[in-house]
Amino acid sequence: MNKKILVAPSLLSADFSILKEEIKKVEDSGADMIHVDVMDGHFVPNITIGPLIVEAARRCTKMVLDVHLMIEEPHRFIKDFVEAGSDIITIHAEAYAQGSRLKAEGLKKGVSKSTDKIDEARVKEVLAQIKSFRKTPGLSLNPDSPLCIEGVLKDADMVLFMSVHPGFGGQSFIESILPKVKALRKIYSGDIEVDGGINDKNAKLVIESGANILVAGSYFFGAKNKSEAVNKLRIQ
Repeated sequence: MNKKILVAPSLLSADFSILKEEIKKVEDSGADMIHVDVMDGHFVPNITIGPLIVEAARRCTKMVLDVHLMIEEPHRFIKDFVEAGSDIITIHAEAYAQGSRLKAEGLKKGVSKSTDKIDEARVKEVLAQIKSFRKTPGLSLNPDSPLCIEGVLKDADMVLFMSVHPGFGGQSFIESILPKVKALRKIYSGDIEVDGGINDKNAKLVIESGANILVAGSYFFGAKNKSEAVNKLRIQ
């Protein structure tokens, strides 16, 4: 299945003191959407931004805002992020781990929550909630979680694989997630996004595995020629 390769620079690596200028760089680069990482300090070991920053970004651009909720109980905040101007809203499967199957070794860099079983009914409800606002619903998996979302794939328009442990930018790419990407592409025709440590050295592997949306933070904002950086990700 040949899908158009899309590039989504992540605002996590932007300079928030000049947010408008940073967003303009994304627009001018020819990238396809803007990825916005929302973290609460509970689901992941860091706090980033909330609806107010999403709203500020929306005032600066008409680009698609791809909002990734790395938070506990995301259903409580869907409406807030819709009203802030999100276009895509992605929740984590691990936020709805079933029973005691949620595993975490502590909130710290290099560790993330994982699960091998989710509350499918609850996940379906939240994805339907997002869709009821006419927004695109996405579902995300952390690096250590197996592919445990087959039962809800019909409800998700996009699946996001974390290729780093979420919480901090600038981490190295975890190549062991690629077999899961390949396995999913065999049974799923929707968009597959990969987020974390993406650069021009590993983009080819990611695309060959079946992903069609590449999130790039440090690689994009650290590049002198951002249009060239985007093209290097796309043309593999």
